[in-house]
Amino acid sequence: MQKRTKSIVAAVALAAVVLVGVIAWTQGRTKAVEVKIDPVTRRDLVASVTASGQVASHTKVDVASDVSGRITRLAVKEGDMVKKGQFLLQIDPSQYQAAVVRNVAAVASSHAQVAQAKATLAQAQSTYNRTVDLQKRNPTLVSADQIDQLRTAVTVNQAMVDNALHGVAQAEAGLQDAQSSLDKTTIVSPIDGQVTRLNVEQGETAIQGTLNKDAATLLTVSDMSNLETKVKVNETDVAHVKVGDSAVVSIDAFPDTTFRGQVTEISNSSLTAATTTSTSNTTDQAVDYYVTVRLLDPPPQTRPDFSATAKIITDTRKQALSIPIIALTIRQNTPMNAGDSAATVGKTPVKEVGKKDADGVFVVGADNKVTFRPVKVGIAGEQYFEVLSGLKPGDRIVTGTYQAIRDLKDGTVVRAAKPAKKGDSTKSS
Repeated sequence: MQKRTKSIVAAVALAAVVLVGVIAWTQGRTKAVEVKIDPVTRRDLVASVTASGQVASHTKVDVASDVSGRITRLAVKEGDMVKKGQFLLQIDPSQYQAAVVRNVAAVASSHAQVAQAKATLAQAQSTYNRTVDLQKRNPTLVSADQIDQLRTAVTVNQAMVDNALHGVAQAEAGLQDAQSSLDKTTIVSPIDGQVTRLNVEQGETAIQGTLNKDAATLLTVSDMSNLETKVKVNETDVAHVKVGDSAVVSIDAFPDTTFRGQVTEISNSSLTAATTTSTSNTTDQAVDYYVTVRLLDPPPQTRPDFSATAKIITDTRKQALSIPIIALTIRQNTPMNAGDSAATVGKTPVKEVGKKDADGVFVVGADNKVTFRPVKVGIAGEQYFEVLSGLKPGDRIVTGTYQAIRDLKDGTVVRAAKPAKKGDSTKSS
């Protein structure tokens, strides 16, 4: 009886071990990674570049003075609308008026010198002519030396007339310069527009613009009928932007409204900002380019220097085969042939035998096992990549989560994650 009891216990123990093994083996076979699975479909895609800048008028003139002096009259204030040629301000003209008077007198004096020189020349010429006639009648009364002296006197007086005439030209040029300086004491608007900046007050002293442009700027007149924004676009994006591309512009001052825009200019020279890393002495160059976007329908309340963000539409695709951006990952793929390696003696190798990284997605098979498949993508929308090759409509691919895609390997068994319940605070990424 005791021997039979021991046999039963041993049989039960063996059955338990076998059962545990079967359960473990079954669980191992059925364990699957929970992922998000979606079919490859077609959709409309819009590729864009977003950059920030400030609103400015296309035509803006910084008005500066070409003469120095105290401002005796100021006829405008900031925000005023002005017309081309309209009076803006007056610089004290007294010293320039005096310069004009002096130069008028100098011109008159030079004309008098011309008249005097001409009279002297006429007298010398007359004396020379009479002496020559007398010598012809009676050669013994006039010597050759006298004739030479009188001829020289005519030549000298002719030179004096010419000099006096040059003096007139010089005096008239001085008068013209003095009159120009006097005219420049009256500042008028160079264009139709709005006074968007006023840097001076009546009684202040205006300085010449050639000395210090910033300090010499009296006011700014802007044509507010043609507004634009210059945005800084990174070098990796500017190559995709073209003149004529449409844009959607958001202005911070009008948060609930967007405005139409169009790219009118792309700078050829870059704006290079040097940034030095704290961990090394090397300097990284962040290269940006100015892209000018014209605002097609700005509100009348728009002012210069408003902050703006332009979303430039660089490309569009209608019903393009596409995949979510999160689905695209990188794996080592595509073994290279040994013949691709330049191991020939005397040549520098350009490739090494091995594997190279490839962009692709994990395709879910009928047995729920995933396989990495290289994919060539085109433009990128806000959430999706255009698929150029590697997939076809209806292919089931893994589209989330990011952590799951990062850890997947060929042959991994997956199962579709259950959709989050309505009101559930947790969402798959």
